[in-house]
Amino acid sequence: MKTLERLSRRPWIWSWVAVFLVWFATIIVTGGASTLGLTQAALTFAAFSIIVGIGQMFVITLGPGNVDLSVPSTMTLAGTVSLKLMDVDNGMILPGLVVAVLIGVAVGLLNYGLIKALRIPPIIATLSMSFIVQSAAIWTNRGLRIKPPGFLAEFTTSGTLGVPNVAIIALLISLGAWFLLERTIYGRWISAIGQSMPAARMAGIPVDGTRFVTYVFCAVLAALAGYLLACFSGGAALNMGSEYLLMSIAVVVLGGTAVAGGDSNVPGIWGASLFMYLVVSMLNTYGLGAGIRLIMTGLIIISVIMLAGGRQPGAR
Repeated sequence: MKTLERLSRRPWIWSWVAVFLVWFATIIVTGGASTLGLTQAALTFAAFSIIVGIGQMFVITLGPGNVDLSVPSTMTLAGTVSLKLMDVDNGMILPGLVVAVLIGVAVGLLNYGLIKALRIPPIIATLSMSFIVQSAAIWTNRGLRIKPPGFLAEFTTSGTLGVPNVAIIALLISLGAWFLLERTIYGRWISAIGQSMPAARMAGIPVDGTRFVTYVFCAVLAALAGYLLACFSGGAALNMGSEYLLMSIAVVVLGGTAVAGGDSNVPGIWGASLFMYLVVSMLNTYGLGAGIRLIMTGLIIISVIMLAGGRQPGAR
């Protein structure tokens, strides 16, 4: 009983409970025929939400008002430019990846540059930057849909030992994120900044440097997600990142990360991302119309948030 009580206090547990319930409800309707396919599809499509969600989680952990709205446009620009550079050539895979990462670094640098230099709220700075970055993506794309190199296309759409490769990449990034948050001084710094920025400054924490690195980290993960998504979907489209604007924030909230800052949650990002895919899949399986699906999705999300709302601060 004590073990169950301790688990119920962990913010990530409710997103995982919701995942199991929705997965089970979907399997019941299909008679178990699509169990493996549903699981693999959920892991595949959730992987992109996990990657961008982790970056957004780091930013939100910095405290109230911190959010990166340039994630979708960064994904689009990185995917577009990297595919154009690789030009279906397997030998250009690594340079394409490097360029995608550099785009993320540049966007993160400019994001925090606007926040610091102009002293404007992050939500306004990153939204403004998103328009600039999206315009650059439109200029770069010019209506073209270049295919990814054959090796990358095969790698992102296949798996290893039954596990989708993109999910494995998301897992490795998640482990790295967990290590940064739980085992490094940087993780303690962003938690301290999120709990109280004035107190963090008084404690000698390099607040500006930490925030700068965090915004760059978020943009780099968005660029990496765009690179992988463009290869997975067979080309870069100008709207490829649009659904990840609210998604990257929703998985952070559903996963149990404190919106007020100072408390992050990597396992919850996985549960929330899987849940967001599975709930849409379940409602589609039940044959509900688009309007009803949206209403039901909203109600289910609210229910999960309410269940997790009673957690104690700092519970993990």
